[in-house]
Amino acid sequence: MPSNIHSRFGDLPLFIDGKASPSASEQWLPVRSPTDQSLLAMVPCATEAEVARAIEAAHTAQLAWREVPAPERARVMLRYQQLLKAHHDELAELLAQETGKILADARGEVWRGIEVVEQACGVASQMMGETLENVARGVDGYSLVQPLGVCAGITPFNFPAMIPLWMFPLAIACGNGFVLKPSEQVPLTPLRLAELFREAGAPDGILCLVYGQAPQVEAIISHPLIRAVSFVGSARVGAQVYRRATDLLKRAQCFVGAKNHMVIMPDANKAQVLSNLVGAGVGAAGQRCMAISVAVLVGSARDWLPELAEAFRAVHPGPWDSDEAAYGPLISHGARERVAHLIEEGIREGAHCLVDGREVTVHGYPDGNWMGPTLFRGVTAHMRLYQEEIFGPVLACMEVETLSEAIALINANPYGNGTAIFTGSGAAARQFRHEVAVGQVGINVPIPVPLPFFSFTGWRGSFYGDLHAYGKQAVRFYTETKTVTERWFDDDVPSGPNLTISLR
Repeated sequence: MPSNIHSRFGDLPLFIDGKASPSASEQWLPVRSPTDQSLLAMVPCATEAEVARAIEAAHTAQLAWREVPAPERARVMLRYQQLLKAHHDELAELLAQETGKILADARGEVWRGIEVVEQACGVASQMMGETLENVARGVDGYSLVQPLGVCAGITPFNFPAMIPLWMFPLAIACGNGFVLKPSEQVPLTPLRLAELFREAGAPDGILCLVYGQAPQVEAIISHPLIRAVSFVGSARVGAQVYRRATDLLKRAQCFVGAKNHMVIMPDANKAQVLSNLVGAGVGAAGQRCMAISVAVLVGSARDWLPELAEAFRAVHPGPWDSDEAAYGPLISHGARERVAHLIEEGIREGAHCLVDGREVTVHGYPDGNWMGPTLFRGVTAHMRLYQEEIFGPVLACMEVETLSEAIALINANPYGNGTAIFTGSGAAARQFRHEVAVGQVGINVPIPVPLPFFSFTGWRGSFYGDLHAYGKQAVRFYTETKTVTERWFDDDVPSGPNLTISLR
């Protein structure tokens, strides 16, 4: 355990069997504020034995929890929802401090997580099976929906409240146990979520939380009691997680990279386009998988570029508690250096940088991971600036003559997470939503994240798996179906050998 190291939140425990569990790990990682590099906490990389203990605790709890009636499980979710609302501002401030997000973004994230918990409150109706009487003479058939066992979630740094809340409330409401491994960069918010869940009446062990890096992920996936793995993160790591889980014949869903395009038609409302494009491009410092990182200007919409550049110059990053800041810092110094390198690479490859955010400063915070809004035009599909997910406040502008060209451009990109079109034409909107090969489409909505009664449905290189997050698909992911064929005999029916498999 670290010694003589002062941090604001101290040495973080694991969360196993319903309580804080100090770790015996010899490997501890610093959690630093992206705003000023101050030390927030020290987080342990759980030992192999601690990971196993967490999974076994979740398994033991699940054996009893699956017998709890679905309406009673839903009542735990109702109490949890109430607690999350009561602690909304506390959670938002904690989240803002460890991610650097401005408070408005942090509050919005916590609320979106609460909306998924609301969906989990209706789990009884979502787990109903099907029945058909007389599938044959005197024979009835029906299906039952039952939990899998112990499921695992591996979550990223950019949404430490919303994405864990995508996962464990629905999984547990379905009758499963759950082991959560959040990003080691943002452990504070997930730990508080787990504490509040226990306070809501969740049984000890049903939700366990461990920290770590690749070895801990491997220990989770390879444990024989883990039945399903849900992951959100980079395409490279997501591919590794998906291959490893499926090689072990486990269920997996992996939400990975993105390169989201927003198509701007000349008949769109210019003021709305400029406002929405700035927010979608630089909001949360561009560190969200649904951020717009490519604007496709169709025809005369290219003439709006000077005004778009002015709009980009008008917004600035700042600390989480600033009323003046449009967004916060990048998560780490390494993340900032990567974004700066991609900007330099774009310039070197011939793109025209209209607004360069690399030299931005924030008064009073010289050590923050700041990156100003950055805008390019003249970007082409062969450039690295276009091919890679930047995960920073950088918008690449491309110009085409027709909507069909814009759709072809989007469909040729390997990713298919989200896209949008801004237009005043219903015909153009219909063509776009019908032809574009992307899972989540916005019509005059820049970031079309669905509400939780739908599902988060990235396509192609943005998702590995078959069943998506939250909504009905998540319930299917965290459960399996048992089909029963049933016949009863009257006492006066003679018994004897039945040598046929026919039910007719």
